[in-house]
Amino acid sequence: MAAATFQPRVLVSSFVGSCRSTQQQPLHNLFRYNPGQKHVLMRQPRGFTGVANFLFNKRNTDEIQGSKRKRLRPGKLSPRRPVPDHIPKPPYVASKKAPGIASGPEVHDEKGIECMRASGKLAAQVLQYAGTLVKPGVTTDQIDQEVHQMIIDNGAYPSPLCYGGFPKSVCTSVNECICHGIPDSRELEDGDIINIDVTVYLNGYHGDTSATFFCGEVDDEAKKLVQVTKESLYKAISVCAPGVEFNKIGKTIHAHADEHRYGVVETFVGHGVGRLFHSDPVILHYRNNERGRMMLNQTFTIEPMLTMGSIHPIMWDDNWTVVTEDGSLSAQFEHTLLITENGAEILTQC
Repeated sequence: MAAATFQPRVLVSSFVGSCRSTQQQPLHNLFRYNPGQKHVLMRQPRGFTGVANFLFNKRNTDEIQGSKRKRLRPGKLSPRRPVPDHIPKPPYVASKKAPGIASGPEVHDEKGIECMRASGKLAAQVLQYAGTLVKPGVTTDQIDQEVHQMIIDNGAYPSPLCYGGFPKSVCTSVNECICHGIPDSRELEDGDIINIDVTVYLNGYHGDTSATFFCGEVDDEAKKLVQVTKESLYKAISVCAPGVEFNKIGKTIHAHADEHRYGVVETFVGHGVGRLFHSDPVILHYRNNERGRMMLNQTFTIEPMLTMGSIHPIMWDDNWTVVTEDGSLSAQFEHTLLITENGAEILTQC
C-alpha cells in the first residue's frame, strides 16, 4: 500500500510511531520532521489491520518454525481500572482525543528539571517492582493491576491509560511482541521474555522507561538478544551531549545490532517527553541522515527495539499490539534522558 493512500489518523507511538506494511516507505518518509510545524503521525487505516491479520492467519500456525515456543495470541481483557479524582490527569484524558507529537522540544528550567527527575525516578521504581512480578503463571493483567496501584498510591497517573484509547496502565510485550502489548489474561510461561513499558504523569510531567525481563529459565539466544538490546541503548546514551546530531543515536544503535546480526525495528521511534507525553524530536533508532541537534536541558527518550529475525510488524485487531512478521523474538529497553553540560543524565533509574 503506497504512503499516498493513507488517511492521517492520530498517533500511537512507542508509544509513538506508526505501523506500516513491509512495502511502505520508512517512517521518516511518512512522517516528515519539519521543525516548527505541528506534527501528526499517521496510523494505519482499519483496512491495514484486516489485511495484516489475514496474512497472519493464512501464513502462520501456532507453531514457530525451529522453535518449541508457540505464537502469542490475545487473551481476555479486564475492565478499565479507575483513577481517584484527586490525582491530576494529563489533558488527553479529559479531551478524549488521541494526541499527536507536539511541535517544539521539551527544554526545562530548574524547576522543570526537578519535576522531570521526580517523575523519572518514580517510573524507574515502578518498573523495577514490575520486574519482580515476572514469574511463570502470572498474567500480564496482574502486572498491570500492581503497576496501576503503585502509580496511583504515589499520587501519579499511569500515562498510557486512555491515551488514544489504550485500555491499560502499562504495556506488556511478550516474546515476538515488538511493543504496545495490552495486558490480558495470558499467563507468562517459563522461557518467555517480556518488555514492560512504564510511564507516569507526576506533578505535570511524564517519566517514560521500559526494560525486558526474563521469565523463568530463558535460553541463551534470547538472553543474548536482550543483552545486546540493552547495550545498544547505553551505547546510544553515551554519545548524547549538547550540540550532538540526533542521527548519531540511530547510527550507534544500528552498528551494534549489525555486529551481532540483529534487526533494528524502524517503525517505532523515541520522542521528546516532559510536560507532554510525546513531542519533538523524533528519535530514529536506525541509520539516518535526519537533521537536528541536542540542546542543553532537553529531555527525550531513546528506546531501541531489536529482533532476531524480521523487523517488519503486524498489528493485531486491537489496533495496538504489534508483533514480528515471522514470530521471531523482539526486545526493547528505554530511558528518559536529560541533556546536561557533561553529556546525558538518565532520569529513569533508581
